[in-house]
Formats: sequence, C-alpha cells, structure tokens
Amino acid sequence: VQLVESGGGSVRAGGSLRLSCVASGNTDSRNMMGWFRQAPGKDREKVAAIHTGGGSTHYADSVEGRFTVSQDKAKNTVYLQMNSLKPEDTAMYYCAASRGYIATSRRLVATAYNYWGQGTQVTVS
Repeated sequence: VQLVESGGGSVRAGGSLRLSCVASGNTDSRNMMGWFRQAPGKDREKVAAIHTGGGSTHYADSVEGRFTVSQDKAKNTVYLQMNSLKPEDTAMYYCAASRGYIATSRRLVATAYNYWGQGTQVTVS
C-alpha cells in the first residue's frame, strides 16, 4: 500500500485546511486509516483514525470538535478536515494505514500501523 498526502500549507490561526491521503496498491488489505503529526523536536502525535469498513472514527483530545476524518471509498481517499486551527497544530501530518484489525484501544497508536505516507506540512501562524 502506498500513501500520498496533500493539502498542507500555511494558514492563520482560526483558519481551515483539508488534508487528503490517496491510497494505492493492495488497498483491500487496509483496515484502519490514521492521521498523525510530528512537530520539530517532538514525538509523533496521534490525531485521528477511521475504520475503512464501518466508518467509526477516533480523535485525540487535542483535536476533538475541530478536526473531522472521513473517507471516500470509491477514490481510496481519506480526508482530514481541520477547522479552528491553532499555532500548536503546526506539524508535519502523516497518513497511515494498517494491514489488519486494530483493537479499539490502539487505533490512535502509531506503532499499530504498517504503511506511512511522506507527510504534508501544516503551518499555523
């Protein structure tokens, strides 16, 4: 599975961005799709995840109510709509896919995912 993110950019605080992640390859093997982010000098941080089958979603407390993860199965694409952006949201955002089932308690754990994109930069000033 190959993942390509897009949609990052620079935006003022309070603004919005929508990130996209297009999957190719053996896309049928995907079970969960996740978004993570990493700021310079910091550890990779959970953001959101979506179950590709049932569509259940999961969010980190830091983005709950501001970010929305969704998918378009026909396009093999997952989106991350980010509203009310804050400077602390500045980071490289990565899309990830799992090869199999992930227990609910681990759906926002980076090590549970098998495939990763190259990332797209989001800067909020």
